Amino acid sequence: MFGGEMALRLYFDALAFADGCEQLWREDIDALRSRGAFAPTGVTGAVEHVLGHRADDVVSSVYAEIAHVRTWLVLDQPLTPARYDRLRDAIEPWCAQDRSHSDVLAEFGPPSVLLGGSNPLYPKTFAYGTANPDDPLVFLHLWNGTAPGSATSWPPDHAEPQLLAARCGGATFRDGFSFTPRGATGSRSR
Repeated sequence: MFGGEMALRLYFDALAFADGCEQLWREDIDALRSRGAFAPTGVTGAVEHVLGHRADDVVSSVYAEIAHVRTWLVLDQPLTPARYDRLRDAIEPWCAQDRSHSDVLAEFGPPSVLLGGSNPLYPKTFAYGTANPDDPLVFLHLWNGTAPGSATSWPPDHAEPQLLAARCGGATFRDGFSFTPRGATGSRSR
């Protein structure tokens, strides 16, 4: 993501102005704060607090949630309501084991929206959802990189990204995450 979270904030400011819903956008930010998804350092800080590392794709997913509700986000491949319900029911128990990028695609198919690049060596987030903005998006957060303290940052430790967590809703930001065993250990010990 070029420009980081600030670019997203400016873009969403412009969308809200053009859509005549600036007050709703301010309420969205307030709602993020109340859920713990917006720290003094923005969504970036909240993500780092939960995951233990910066993750632009996860930051983007928080803004994608808002865009979906506001109907600013067009899904590339919306799920049918039945497929969406199956995914929602399966995702938490499915995260009880470590999974890879290939495992996610084999189980759930291509995402409705890809947040991050298509290069299999880099982190990314898959979003799954229906065309109905009342159905919250389900996010699968995939990580790849090197362990902290490694002498080099290239090549990554894994041939493909590894699933850290699924995220959907939650009373608080942290509560919305269902971590895999790898994700539960935190990025600093991966």
